[in-house]
This record gives sequence, C-alpha cells and structure tokens, in this order.
Amino acid sequence: MADTPPPVADLEAEFPGLPLGEAVFRFLSGALRSGRYRPGDRLREEEVARLLKVSRTPVREAFGRLLAKDLVVPAGARGLIVRSLDVGETLELYAMREILEGAAARLAAQHISAPEIGVLEEISRAFATATGPPEQARLNREFHAAVTRAARNRFLGEALEQLQDAIAVLGATTFSLPGRGSTAAQEHAAVLAAIAARDADRAEAEARRHISEALRCRLTLMRR
Repeated sequence: MADTPPPVADLEAEFPGLPLGEAVFRFLSGALRSGRYRPGDRLREEEVARLLKVSRTPVREAFGRLLAKDLVVPAGARGLIVRSLDVGETLELYAMREILEGAAARLAAQHISAPEIGVLEEISRAFATATGPPEQARLNREFHAAVTRAARNRFLGEALEQLQDAIAVLGATTFSLPGRGSTAAQEHAAVLAAIAARDADRAEAEARRHISEALRCRLTLMRR
C-alpha cells in the first residue's frame, strides 16, 4: 500500500469556485491518474478529510461518485479500495480507447489551429527529453489532451475523459518498461506530423497504432 500523500495546503485555492464535493472529487480523480493512489490502496473518509482539511460530508460525496464510476470498491468501516482491472476489462478499455483516440486525431487534423500545432510540438519535444516514467506519463496525458481539444468535439472529449478515469486504475505506467518512452516519442511524432499535414486518414491510423502499442506494453506489464 502506498504511503499517505502529502497534505494539500488549500483545496479551495487549487479548485477555486467549485463546491467542496466537486473539488474533493477532482483531487481524488487527479490523484488516481497521477499514481498517487494505486490499485489496492485504501481510502478512508477521515484520512482524506484530514488530508484536505475539509469535513467528511464533501469526502462522502466524492466517494459516492468514485463508486458510481466503478473506480473503487467498498472496504468496510467507511473506507474504499482502489480497484484494479482484469485482462478482459483491459482489452475492452483499450479497444474503445483506440477507436476514440483515432477519432480525436482525425478530427484534430481537420480542425486544429496553428497555435495548437505549436502546443503539440512543445509537448512532443518535452516528452522526447523527459526523464523517468512519471514525467513521461504526465506529458503523454498532456499530448492526448491537446489532441482532444483540437478535435473540437465536446462529446468525444467527455468519452475520453471517462476512459482516463478507468486507465487510472490500471496500475504502473507502461513507461516503466525499458524503451517504451523512446518508441512512444516516435509514435507521438508520427501522430503530430499527420495532424499538422491535415491528413485525417493518416492521423487516425497513427493514433490507433500508438494505442495498440500501448496495449501491447500494458499486457506485458500484466503478465509480470
């Protein structure tokens, strides 16, 4: 089980203007995605409330939303355990991710602006020089989020956001595999080149290939 995360000084400053229940939910969702909480870790109301310096009421609300998204399972004594996905669920998840990420890249090639291409180029360069799986995972999320924004389709964006929640409970990042960072950098570059060229067919194909390779790496991790 992971160590308790360091305290967050001011939840309201991190998520200004949001109701506390929403802010706690976003914090916990982000903690799952970043690997701060991992499959098998226990979440307790009183510990999260103390960590975030809030009452148990918004924590209980956030826990309910995590349960509804099937990201956690009850563990007794007002606690939850971060769930894990089996091989079958993982295959289903990546099958949908390949379709949706491919669609996002296709639409991005049709709608992206010059400044957005510049943003993707910056993220791609940063990823190529990143050191360590956590930084690579963060930049990978940024790259895909930037492609999704450029797609200009809110419904597609919402669907991919839900998939990201599920990906968060898969455990260790695939960038922990030797060489995955360098191959992913090449895959990002191929997706970016196709989008910048406004080649929708190629952009979709490269994005789907990227996710297919990510699945291959994920299955390798799961066999260990």
